[in-house]
Amino acid sequence: MYNTLSGRVEEFRPLVGNRVYMFVCGPTVYDHSHIGHARTYISFDVIAKYLAYRGYSVFYLMNVTDIDDKMIQRANEVGIPVEDLADMYFKSFLEDMRALGVDSVNLYAKATEHVPEILEQIEALMEKGIAYESGGSVYFEVKKFPSFGKLSRQRLDKLEAGARVDVREEKRNPEDFALWKAYKPGEPSWDSPWGPGRPGWHVEDTAITMRYFGSQYDIHGGGRDLIFPHHDSEIAIAESITGKEPFVRYWLHTGFLNVEGEKMSKSLGNVITIKELLKRFRPEVVRFFFLHSHYRSPVDFTLTLLEEAEAAYERLENTVSNLRRSVKEASGGVGETGGTGGGGEMERESGPGLGEKALETRRRFVEAMDEDFNTREALAALFDLAREANRALAEGGCTPEEVKEALSVFEDYGGILGLFGTPADTSAAAAEAVIRILLEEREAARRKKDWETADRIRERLAEAGITVEDGKDGPRWRFSGV
Repeated sequence: MYNTLSGRVEEFRPLVGNRVYMFVCGPTVYDHSHIGHARTYISFDVIAKYLAYRGYSVFYLMNVTDIDDKMIQRANEVGIPVEDLADMYFKSFLEDMRALGVDSVNLYAKATEHVPEILEQIEALMEKGIAYESGGSVYFEVKKFPSFGKLSRQRLDKLEAGARVDVREEKRNPEDFALWKAYKPGEPSWDSPWGPGRPGWHVEDTAITMRYFGSQYDIHGGGRDLIFPHHDSEIAIAESITGKEPFVRYWLHTGFLNVEGEKMSKSLGNVITIKELLKRFRPEVVRFFFLHSHYRSPVDFTLTLLEEAEAAYERLENTVSNLRRSVKEASGGVGETGGTGGGGEMERESGPGLGEKALETRRRFVEAMDEDFNTREALAALFDLAREANRALAEGGCTPEEVKEALSVFEDYGGILGLFGTPADTSAAAAEAVIRILLEEREAARRKKDWETADRIRERLAEAGITVEDGKDGPRWRFSGV
């Protein structure tokens, strides 16, 4: 996997056996989650699931920032307590994650539930002379950690006052960052040795990860925008306390996301929430869209590109539906087409093509994912298998065992990618029910020798990508090939 800390792809070796401790920066719950969140959390959901598929025991931890300046400001704007705002938008976040199939997180840890650990870390830094109190606030003195900026490759002596850092008179140096913020009237607060106040942002994550993972762990994930100063600050806090390096062995970051070529921001009015997106596109389509790019690559989000992704995903989905139907027919049951099953026809020409293609696809998928989780290449392997499967089904040149093997490839790897699952099955089942009704109407028209109606139904189905073939056992239908 590509390690931001070293700047190169490295072989993955967990600290302890096959255990993997993975932490990803979670949301600040002051508003509904947006498509940037979707991109990052879908990516790490797949990473966690693939690691589990490869035999690792994964503990996936995510923090929830439920107290900070933005939350206080938003709570004041809507006139509700901060904790109520946090509860409302955390529930909204979980709804979005469930809708997107992001279900690999083992524990969500709220910052406000870890204030004792935060205070403990701040006290440790003060005892070492690395942090100082000023005006009821506590700051980390960046110059006391000479390697600050090693993740982002920012040189400490080049950091300019006011450049992405909070400049305050009570700070010794403009680049120093807050570990504890003194109480202001109307703000939530907790007691501390330095007076009432609330946690700073960076120390929340180190307190949470060291609480559950200890002084070192395997993977830290997040968006590229968090590398500096957030992740640099996490490293400085943890390594100053423990003296152990590296705090995290592998730093993984998702690429930037733009909307129509511009950075997504409220000032530009181009923020798209996950809820808005899911009103137009199915969750599987959204996952497919983001997974069609490597997680480290930048993504330009446009509705046109998403519509193209929808069409491409539906081609894969149709292949899976065709395979599932063929397996069902081969088992001896009544096929969805109204016939008595197609097993005999599939066995007519036994060839090595589809079975070998399925095995090749397994090899290509694993090779792609083993090389820094390259979902784009993994999907390319599935598309190649889909073309071979559709050809084999159309020509009848495959055995039931080969069809089952091809289907198992899609279902095994669909489980990792979050594709071809229950939501797709449900929609496909509904579509197939409608197709059966139309074919029954067509057969009724044919019996009445109403050829015009029968032909019109067949033509409309063809326009929808459904091929109807008449046979002695009744009409058979299939989705058109990729």
